[in-house]
Amino acid sequence: MKEFDTIAAIATPPGESGISIIRVSGENSLEIVNSIFKGKNNRKLIDIKTYSMRYGFIIEKSTGECIDEVLVSFMKSPKSYTGEDVVEINCHGGIISTHKVLDEVIKCGARLAEPGEFTKRAFLNGRIDLSQAEAVMDIITAKTEVSMKSALNQSSGSISRKINPIREKLLELIANIEATVDYPEEDLEEMTSNKVSFEVKNMLKEIDEILKGADEGKIIRDGLSIVIVGKPNVGKSSLLNTFMDENRAIVTDIPGTTRDVIEEYININGIPVKMIDTAGIRDTDDLVEKIGVEKSKEKIRQSDLIIFMLDSSRNLDREDKEIMDYVKVNGKKYIIILNKSDLDNKIDLDCIKDLDLHNVIKTSLKSGEGVDKLKDLIKKLFFNGEVKSDNFFITNTRHKEALIKAKKSFIEALDVLKNTQAIDLASIDLRNAWSSLGEITGDTLEDDIINKIFSKFCLGK
Repeated sequence: MKEFDTIAAIATPPGESGISIIRVSGENSLEIVNSIFKGKNNRKLIDIKTYSMRYGFIIEKSTGECIDEVLVSFMKSPKSYTGEDVVEINCHGGIISTHKVLDEVIKCGARLAEPGEFTKRAFLNGRIDLSQAEAVMDIITAKTEVSMKSALNQSSGSISRKINPIREKLLELIANIEATVDYPEEDLEEMTSNKVSFEVKNMLKEIDEILKGADEGKIIRDGLSIVIVGKPNVGKSSLLNTFMDENRAIVTDIPGTTRDVIEEYININGIPVKMIDTAGIRDTDDLVEKIGVEKSKEKIRQSDLIIFMLDSSRNLDREDKEIMDYVKVNGKKYIIILNKSDLDNKIDLDCIKDLDLHNVIKTSLKSGEGVDKLKDLIKKLFFNGEVKSDNFFITNTRHKEALIKAKKSFIEALDVLKNTQAIDLASIDLRNAWSSLGEITGDTLEDDIINKIFSKFCLGK
């Protein structure tokens, strides 16, 4: 346990609600709240049992006036969220009353908590590791049930249970190498380059297995970015409205109706998807529309998937072909939609044979035809057709980068062993791998990076 001052913050969102919670954590938390608490029959908080609540009022210490009617709960260290004594004041959810209670707690000796400081203390006090702390924020910001379950799984330590055994084996291997090098005369098991290579290859396989689902994991956490492109009036806004099940985008027969980028989050069978409706890409003299076209091209470059829409009731023209060429050169995954299939088809598939025809879907957004096929194809392109919330995924980009660094160090160690057979030189790379893996759990991460991670948390968490 580390010694910290006592901190306080509002742990519930601002605004009007049934209740608000002011969280106080630190050695003096109970003493501070007790000094402004008045229970029934003047009962105080000093004798409150851990994991229990007490009814009463928060009073203004200087005047003795009642501020609000409250329920106060107490959790004694180390069995609390932060690992310290934690007091939570449940007051009415008005903006004025909540801030009045918080102000009084601050006046009595607490300090206003920084963003993420409660979770940071849980990490620094050893109650959770860094990967679990980051998962807490992922739970809060989860966009679908699948992403929430994945974050909940990580908050229980699923990443640590994968990483820590590898680090332990790695540390033991480094120790055996150093013993062989430093004490050759002792009766110890000798570590040869072949033995070390065997162990390193096994650990490398484990790293590859963990990294296997990292791309899918990032999508589960951050969402899949899908941009809908095509020339004006092919049905891009209609597709967005179909996915949203509401008229989010204005739809008319007038080309150029959508002049700006429209972004909305939707849920496709558990996959959080940021659907982006773009301005029709075409040459135009309209200044506003021209800006919209440039934004559309920028969104294509940033996307994970492009939905290229064509009007199947019209022949391909120059604008269609220019967009088709732009889609091809970007190197992104794409789906081609031949919309308005309820009308006479005039598109010859030979005209788009340079594209992947396996990803062509005919739709009629007026009747809803082909929309389910589109959703199934999206899942197939990124999750092999099925999204399982109980699968283990690396969802955090920082974790993926640390694993890639560790993998690189393992490969460099194998190269050293192959070319020189010098196990002492290989141990340098193995130490780097051990350190890289420790960045995931926070064991070997520098303080300034840790501070930056927690600064992204919401206040009160």
